[in-house]
Formats: sequence, C-alpha cells, structure tokens
Amino acid sequence: MGSRKYDFTEDIADIICDRLMDGESLRAICRDPEMPAKITVLKWLAAHPHFATQYARARDEQADSLFDEMVDIANTPQQGIKVVTRPGGTETTVADMIEHRKLQIDTRKWVIGKLRPKKYGDVGRGDQPQEGGKETVVRVEGALPGEFEDSAK
Repeated sequence: MGSRKYDFTEDIADIICDRLMDGESLRAICRDPEMPAKITVLKWLAAHPHFATQYARARDEQADSLFDEMVDIANTPQQGIKVVTRPGGTETTVADMIEHRKLQIDTRKWVIGKLRPKKYGDVGRGDQPQEGGKETVVRVEGALPGEFEDSAK
C-alpha cells in the first residue's frame, strides 16, 4: 500500500465530511485513491480545530443517514441463493435474505447508538446516565469481587 501525502485543504475536509454525512465510513473514504490515508485525516483532526468540529457534526449527521438506510433495508427485499450441503445431497433455495438484512440493520443500530447515544442509544442499559442523577452499578456475574465493576452517574 503506497503512501499518500496530502496537505490539509478545506475542500478535501469538506468532501470527507460530506461523504461521512452520506453514511460512508472513514475507512471507505480513505480507500479512495483521491482521498488522504486515514492516519492523515486523524492527524488533521488533532491539528485543525475547525475541521475537528466539522467532523464531529458530520458524524452526528452520519447517524441520521444510517438510520434512513435501516428503513430502506427493512423495506427492500434482497433475493439470494442459499446452498446447504448435507450427506444426502445439496439443497438450493432462492429466497429473501432476511438474516442478512437483519444483520445489516442490527449493525447500523449499534453504530448509530454509539454515534448519537442521546438520540439513538438504548435507555436503561447502563451505558447512559439515568434520570435524577442516580448511580447505576454494573457488575459482571461470576467475576471476582471488585473485578469488572463500573459505576456511572
């Protein structure tokens, strides 16, 4: 993999943020030979506060894009071929790839919950503060006392 050197420009920063807002991952954007390498973008985030702010907003919007994609995935059947080989022979069926679509939706749900936890996160799972400032203690069953305990306020 060759090294791609880019100097920071507002134009490239805008393109990166536009593509993020459209739901594309930073990894996919940086695979584009016309774009800088991922490490370059990460360095730009540290060196350019305006870009860091713009990038954070783009990530927020990315969650909304991924949410819209989930609805499209749920509403659009995808035909696929499933081949099962057993000792008695091979069985081939053509059907909607429901399991695959469910995985795509579940993955996006997890991602948007991390990108925008206040809007899309699961309430009451210990990953968000509870109302009233009450302390929530999370404990892993079977762990040694004091091991893996975490408290959130």
